[in-house]
Amino acid sequence: MFALRCFTVWRTVLRSSLRSTAAGGSVISSVTLLIGSAFAGVYRLWAMFCMPGLRVPFRLKVPFLPSTKEQTLNVIKLLEGRKGHLADLGSGDGRLAFAAPSMGFQCTGFEINSMLLACSRSKAWWRGVPHTDIHFVKQDFWKMGVLEEKLLKKLPEDARVIVCRFPFPHWPHSCTAGSGLNQVWAYDVHTAREPSRTSSHQSYV
Repeated sequence: MFALRCFTVWRTVLRSSLRSTAAGGSVISSVTLLIGSAFAGVYRLWAMFCMPGLRVPFRLKVPFLPSTKEQTLNVIKLLEGRKGHLADLGSGDGRLAFAAPSMGFQCTGFEINSMLLACSRSKAWWRGVPHTDIHFVKQDFWKMGVLEEKLLKKLPEDARVIVCRFPFPHWPHSCTAGSGLNQVWAYDVHTAREPSRTSSHQSYV
Protein backbone atom coordinates (compact mmCIF):
# COMPACT_ATOMS: atom_id res chain seq x y z
CA MET A 1 0.00 0.00 0.00
CA PHE A 2 2.83 2.37 0.91
CA ALA A 3 4.64 1.51 -2.32
CA LEU A 4 1.53 2.18 -4.41
CA ARG A 5 1.03 5.59 -2.76
CA CYS A 6 4.67 6.57 -3.36
CA PHE A 7 4.45 5.53 -6.99
CA THR A 8 1.17 7.45 -7.48
CA VAL A 9 2.60 10.63 -5.92
CA TRP A 10 5.79 10.32 -7.97
CA ARG A 11 3.82 9.86 -11.20
CA THR A 12 1.61 12.89 -10.42
CA VAL A 13 4.62 15.08 -9.62
CA LEU A 14 6.41 13.96 -12.77
CA ARG A 15 3.41 14.81 -14.95
CA SER A 16 3.16 18.21 -13.28
CA SER A 17 6.85 18.78 -13.97
CA LEU A 18 6.46 17.93 -17.64
CA ARG A 19 3.47 20.30 -17.97
CA SER A 20 5.44 23.09 -16.27
CA THR A 21 8.39 22.55 -18.59
CA ALA A 22 6.12 22.71 -21.63
CA ALA A 23 4.66 25.98 -20.35
CA GLY A 24 8.12 27.47 -19.82
CA GLY A 25 8.06 27.41 -16.03
CA SER A 26 11.74 26.55 -15.48
CA VAL A 27 11.86 27.25 -11.71
CA ILE A 28 8.62 25.42 -10.93
CA SER A 29 9.57 22.49 -13.14
CA SER A 30 12.94 22.18 -11.41
CA VAL A 31 11.29 22.09 -7.98
CA THR A 32 8.66 19.55 -9.00
CA LEU A 33 11.29 17.40 -10.71
CA LEU A 34 13.39 17.50 -7.54
CA ILE A 35 10.41 16.46 -5.41
CA GLY A 36 9.56 13.69 -7.86
CA SER A 37 13.13 12.39 -7.75
CA ALA A 38 13.03 12.43 -3.95
CA PHE A 39 9.83 10.36 -3.89
CA ALA A 40 11.34 7.93 -6.41
CA GLY A 41 14.44 7.58 -4.23
CA VAL A 42 12.39 6.93 -1.09
CA TYR A 43 10.32 4.31 -2.91
CA ARG A 44 13.42 2.58 -4.26
CA LEU A 45 15.06 2.50 -0.84
CA TRP A 46 11.87 1.14 0.75
CA ALA A 47 11.53 -1.54 -1.94
CA MET A 48 15.15 -2.69 -1.52
CA PHE A 49 14.71 -3.33 2.19
CA CYS A 50 11.07 -4.33 2.43
CA MET A 51 10.08 -6.30 -0.68
CA PRO A 52 11.15 -9.92 -1.25
CA GLY A 53 12.13 -9.53 -4.92
CA LEU A 54 10.91 -10.38 -8.39
CA ARG A 55 11.23 -14.13 -7.89
CA VAL A 56 8.31 -14.20 -5.47
CA PRO A 57 4.86 -14.36 -7.13
CA PHE A 58 3.00 -11.04 -6.82
CA ARG A 59 0.08 -12.64 -4.94
CA LEU A 60 2.54 -13.87 -2.29
CA LYS A 61 4.53 -10.65 -1.86
CA VAL A 62 4.56 -9.53 1.74
CA PRO A 63 6.70 -6.53 2.77
CA PHE A 64 9.26 -6.93 5.54
CA LEU A 65 7.64 -6.58 8.95
CA PRO A 66 10.25 -6.86 11.72
CA SER A 67 9.43 -9.12 14.65
CA THR A 68 8.32 -7.17 17.68
CA LYS A 69 9.80 -7.86 21.11
CA GLU A 70 6.46 -9.34 22.20
CA GLN A 71 6.34 -11.64 19.18
CA THR A 72 9.89 -12.86 19.82
CA LEU A 73 8.99 -13.59 23.46
CA ASN A 74 5.93 -15.53 22.27
CA VAL A 75 8.14 -17.67 20.03
CA ILE A 76 10.52 -18.31 22.94
CA LYS A 77 7.55 -19.32 25.08
CA LEU A 78 6.38 -21.94 22.56
CA LEU A 79 9.91 -23.35 22.22
CA GLU A 80 10.51 -23.59 25.96
CA GLY A 81 12.23 -26.81 27.00
CA ARG A 82 13.55 -27.56 23.51
CA LYS A 83 17.08 -27.43 22.13
CA GLY A 84 18.79 -28.20 18.85
CA HIS A 85 18.74 -26.43 15.50
CA LEU A 86 16.31 -23.63 14.65
CA ALA A 87 15.54 -22.66 11.04
CA ASP A 88 14.10 -19.16 10.61
CA LEU A 89 12.38 -18.94 7.20
CA GLY A 90 12.21 -15.29 6.17
CA SER A 91 14.67 -14.14 8.84
CA GLY A 92 14.53 -10.45 7.84
CA ASP A 93 17.04 -8.44 9.89
CA GLY A 94 17.76 -11.45 12.11
CA ARG A 95 15.97 -10.44 15.30
CA LEU A 96 14.67 -13.91 16.09
CA ALA A 97 17.92 -15.56 14.99
CA PHE A 98 19.95 -13.44 17.42
CA ALA A 99 17.62 -14.48 20.25
CA ALA A 100 18.05 -18.19 19.44
CA PRO A 101 21.38 -18.83 21.25
CA SER A 102 19.88 -17.58 24.52
CA MET A 103 17.25 -20.34 24.15
CA GLY A 104 19.91 -23.00 23.60
CA PHE A 105 19.49 -23.18 19.82
CA GLN A 106 21.81 -23.00 16.86
CA CYS A 107 20.03 -21.00 14.18
CA THR A 108 20.09 -20.76 10.40
CA GLY A 109 18.27 -17.76 8.94
CA PHE A 110 16.92 -18.03 5.40
CA GLU A 111 16.25 -14.72 3.63
CA ILE A 112 15.63 -13.78 -0.02
CA ASN A 113 16.20 -10.02 0.30
CA SER A 114 19.90 -9.27 -0.30
CA MET A 115 19.84 -6.00 1.68
CA LEU A 116 18.30 -7.61 4.76
CA LEU A 117 20.68 -10.55 4.44
CA ALA A 118 23.68 -8.20 4.35
CA CYS A 119 22.28 -6.34 7.37
CA SER A 120 21.94 -9.60 9.36
CA ARG A 121 25.42 -10.81 8.46
CA SER A 122 26.92 -7.42 9.34
CA LYS A 123 25.24 -7.46 12.76
CA ALA A 124 26.50 -11.01 13.41
CA TRP A 125 30.05 -9.96 12.47
CA TRP A 126 29.86 -6.77 14.53
CA ARG A 127 28.61 -8.64 17.62
CA GLY A 128 31.20 -11.38 17.20
CA VAL A 129 28.59 -14.15 17.04
CA PRO A 130 30.23 -17.50 16.15
CA HIS A 131 29.22 -18.97 12.80
CA THR A 132 28.37 -22.20 14.61
CA ASP A 133 25.67 -20.38 16.61
CA ILE A 134 24.05 -18.30 13.86
CA HIS A 135 24.50 -18.11 10.13
CA PHE A 136 22.39 -16.62 7.36
CA VAL A 137 21.70 -18.09 3.92
CA LYS A 138 20.22 -16.48 0.81
CA GLN A 139 17.42 -18.89 -0.03
CA ASP A 140 14.08 -18.58 -1.81
CA PHE A 141 11.84 -20.96 0.10
CA TRP A 142 8.92 -20.16 -2.23
CA LYS A 143 10.70 -22.45 -4.71
CA MET A 144 10.72 -25.32 -2.23
CA GLY A 145 7.29 -26.55 -3.31
CA VAL A 146 4.23 -26.33 -1.09
CA LEU A 147 5.75 -25.47 2.28
CA GLU A 148 3.52 -27.66 4.45
CA GLU A 149 4.15 -30.75 2.31
CA LYS A 150 7.88 -30.03 2.18
CA LEU A 151 8.13 -29.76 5.96
CA LEU A 152 6.17 -32.98 6.50
CA LYS A 153 8.58 -34.86 4.26
CA LYS A 154 11.82 -33.39 5.60
CA LEU A 155 11.37 -32.72 9.32
CA PRO A 156 11.94 -35.33 12.04
CA GLU A 157 9.04 -36.66 14.09
CA ASP A 158 9.83 -34.56 17.18
CA ALA A 159 10.24 -31.25 15.30
CA ARG A 160 8.13 -28.21 16.17
CA VAL A 161 7.28 -25.46 13.66
CA ILE A 162 6.55 -21.93 14.91
CA VAL A 163 4.59 -19.67 12.55
CA CYS A 164 4.20 -15.90 13.02
CA ARG A 165 1.24 -13.85 11.74
CA PHE A 166 0.23 -16.29 8.98
CA PRO A 167 -0.95 -19.69 10.30
CA PHE A 168 -0.77 -22.86 8.22
CA PRO A 169 -4.18 -23.52 6.63
CA HIS A 170 -4.08 -27.32 6.81
CA TRP A 171 -2.13 -28.25 9.95
CA PRO A 172 -3.77 -28.51 13.39
CA HIS A 173 -1.84 -26.26 15.77
CA SER A 174 -0.70 -27.60 19.14
CA CYS A 175 -0.81 -24.27 20.96
CA THR A 176 -0.71 -20.53 20.36
CA ALA A 177 0.52 -17.41 22.15
CA GLY A 178 -0.20 -13.69 21.81
CA SER A 179 -2.85 -11.96 19.72
CA GLY A 180 -3.16 -9.77 16.64
CA LEU A 181 0.10 -9.13 14.78
CA ASN A 182 2.07 -10.65 17.67
CA GLN A 183 0.25 -13.99 17.59
CA VAL A 184 2.34 -17.11 16.95
CA TRP A 185 1.29 -20.72 16.37
CA ALA A 186 3.12 -23.94 17.28
CA TYR A 187 2.77 -27.05 15.11
CA ASP A 188 4.18 -30.43 16.15
CA VAL A 189 5.16 -32.50 13.14
CA HIS A 190 3.96 -35.80 14.64
CA THR A 191 0.50 -34.25 15.16
CA ALA A 192 0.43 -32.77 11.65
CA ARG A 193 1.27 -36.18 10.19
CA GLU A 194 -1.64 -37.94 11.92
CA PRO A 195 -4.39 -36.83 9.44
CA SER A 196 -2.30 -37.98 6.46
CA ARG A 197 -1.63 -41.31 8.13
CA THR A 198 -5.32 -41.76 8.87
CA SER A 199 -6.31 -40.96 5.28
CA SER A 200 -3.62 -43.32 3.95
CA HIS A 201 -4.86 -46.10 6.22
CA GLN A 202 -8.48 -45.55 5.18
CA SER A 203 -7.56 -45.67 1.49
CA TYR A 204 -6.50 -49.31 1.91
CA VAL A 205 -9.70 -50.31 3.73
